[in-house]
Amino acid sequence: MVEIIFETHSTTTDNENDIASGWADSALSGLGISQAKQLRERYKNIHLDAVFCSDLKRSYETAEIAFGNKFPIIKDSRLRECNYGKLTMISTEALKKQKANYINKPFPNGESYDETTEKVRAFLKDLIGRYDSKKVMIIGHRATQYGLEHLINKVLLEEAVLASWKWQPGWTYKLEIS
Repeated sequence: MVEIIFETHSTTTDNENDIASGWADSALSGLGISQAKQLRERYKNIHLDAVFCSDLKRSYETAEIAFGNKFPIIKDSRLRECNYGKLTMISTEALKKQKANYINKPFPNGESYDETTEKVRAFLKDLIGRYDSKKVMIIGHRATQYGLEHLINKVLLEEAVLASWKWQPGWTYKLEIS
């Protein structure tokens, strides 16, 4: 069993402007930098065997600010946000209204939530093989969490994608060997 703590990346300038970044590389805002420091404080007395993050700047900068050299930080592109294709950089409200259309079919010139979930599935398969009996953190995106909810908690993917989302200080998942 692998214990996974999932944290979202810190706030970006796009988040503050209600823009859906997708694969666009948005920088952390001043608030986001402060949140990453708060993340470090929340976990100052917890040992992690590794911190995984996507290769998008907002994810790995959150990890680097929060943990520096305290734990190994491993970038993995399979933990990326969904590629919204032609809808990248639209308003978050406009994207929210269209998410249900792209669970099984890709965004125009992008990918579907099914596809992002399959990437998370491949990541988890590797994780269980290398980190059994360990505790890790994933700093990711909504699509990352949709995959975790679906694959570990057995929530229907459509329900995970369309559920009302509210930030909290970390979610814990138990990844069992199947």
